[in-house]
Amino acid sequence: MSAIRDTADNEPINALVILYDGMSLLDFAGPVQVFTNAQHDINNPDTKAFELTFTAPDQRIMTHQGIQLSAQIPLKEAKDNLEDYDVLIVPGSPDVTKVIKAGGIPLPLVKAFADLQTANPARERTLLAIDTAALYLANQGLLQGLGATTHSDYYIKLEHACQEAAANDTQERTDVMEERYVVNNARFDIGEDLEENPYVYSKSRTKSSARKGSLARKESNAKPENLTRRKSMKLGGLRVITSSGAVSGLDASLYLVSALVSHECAQEVARLLSYEWVKGVVVDAIDV
Repeated sequence: MSAIRDTADNEPINALVILYDGMSLLDFAGPVQVFTNAQHDINNPDTKAFELTFTAPDQRIMTHQGIQLSAQIPLKEAKDNLEDYDVLIVPGSPDVTKVIKAGGIPLPLVKAFADLQTANPARERTLLAIDTAALYLANQGLLQGLGATTHSDYYIKLEHACQEAAANDTQERTDVMEERYVVNNARFDIGEDLEENPYVYSKSRTKSSARKGSLARKESNAKPENLTRRKSMKLGGLRVITSSGAVSGLDASLYLVSALVSHECAQEVARLLSYEWVKGVVVDAIDV
């Protein structure tokens, strides 16, 4: 399984999904479909790889498409136990600007999750922002010095949001990229041959040990030198993934399955969904 925690093999990875009024249904449903089909052993349905929990400000929320969804736990409980989650999934919304102006729930939750990683770099955490949700991260200053993408209609808004955040803080720019998804602070990269790399094209590459699966990362996370290295990374080494739209949220989710579970599992999930996985970009992947 993943090395995100020192747990027994095949224990599910805990993922928290934020629900809120006006969010896009497909931004939610796509990743959920991917993660609920992922298994540590693709031949054993009892080895589910992810445990998803849905939280919202209210018991029920209404998506932008008029579909009502229910939360499993109240927001307060999610906040109180945020450190128990390995992955935070944030769907986007066509009303993203309105949500930001209202100080909507995605804003404080993504910031609190990122702060956890900064405080404890030994833990492996991932923040997955689908579609326009990248603007929530930008608003909270989480994309400074990183690469990011979002829906093509919102590129300029994302650039402006990142520029404003940088002006108010570190002055570090964000590289807004036209890609299916963009991964920052990847814990490892595989292969030097772009044609053979099962994950993505990486714009910055170093030699890799070609390891895959979680055991290698579990061993890596225990090394003091790697902990020191992660402390020096942006956001304490928090893996930050943004996707360019609702459908590319499937691609980003498949990448995360490949990184936390196995490439074989990601391929199997794509097959089950009759979906052709389109790769994105990893920015500055390093072996830690």
